[in-house]
Amino acid sequence: MPELPEVETTRRGITPHITGQHLVKLIIRQPQLRWLITENLGQHIMGARLEVIDRRAKYLLFKFSSGYVLIHLGMSGSLRILDNTATAGKHDHVDFIFSNNRLLRFTDPRRFGAILWLGENPWQHKLLKNLGPEPLSEHFTGFDLYQRAKGRKLAVKQFIMDQHNVTGVGNIYANEALFLSGIRPGTQTGRISIKRYERLVEQIKRVLTQAIAQGGTTLRDFVGGDGKPGYFKQQLFVYGRGGQACKRCHKTLKEIRHSGRSTVYCLNCQK
Repeated sequence: MPELPEVETTRRGITPHITGQHLVKLIIRQPQLRWLITENLGQHIMGARLEVIDRRAKYLLFKFSSGYVLIHLGMSGSLRILDNTATAGKHDHVDFIFSNNRLLRFTDPRRFGAILWLGENPWQHKLLKNLGPEPLSEHFTGFDLYQRAKGRKLAVKQFIMDQHNVTGVGNIYANEALFLSGIRPGTQTGRISIKRYERLVEQIKRVLTQAIAQGGTTLRDFVGGDGKPGYFKQQLFVYGRGGQACKRCHKTLKEIRHSGRSTVYCLNCQK
């Protein structure tokens, strides 16, 4: 599943090609994604100018002169900039064609993504209004996380992956940040000190910033907005390395299933 760095990499990759342009054609080949594409979407945005592409958590927000369109990449979705004559494939469900003859193509083999019209005030939409702070913002601090964790018994990995506590920290980067912080994924949130939360926040920011700078993580279903895959996977310490040697202490990394997700950690480096 594309995580925040992949989504941000996509946003940065497509932005210079289509912002400032007007939408001249919308082709919807398959309207049934995770949710049905908003009926009459074209009537809302046809001829409108794309002013900016924002991101909130893992959602891309396309601000047209007429209002906002939300795009979520789901588990296998991607956005590519192509020439407007590019032939569509089996999983190429939606094309946005702009006045500079550039085509933005939404591809989603599993159809778990979404394209929704949010109108002029997107922040009150049910998908956005209850989201926690952005992980790279100044509002996300160790003190904030510590306050949210008080008295709770939830495992810390589940806690930081809950979008109400902090947005966009998916499975890959939760594994990595916890390793770099020296915290075991199953530790109860209420038993972690504020100093350790400050360290965890520092590492979440660090691992996401590095991933964005290096183009995201190379995943089977993801290709960057410019068609180039990311290379951050080469830098991963624990994710996908269960049973291999820890890069720090050389002991064998343990892999378990935690809430249905792969969790990898070092029994020696993480306490």
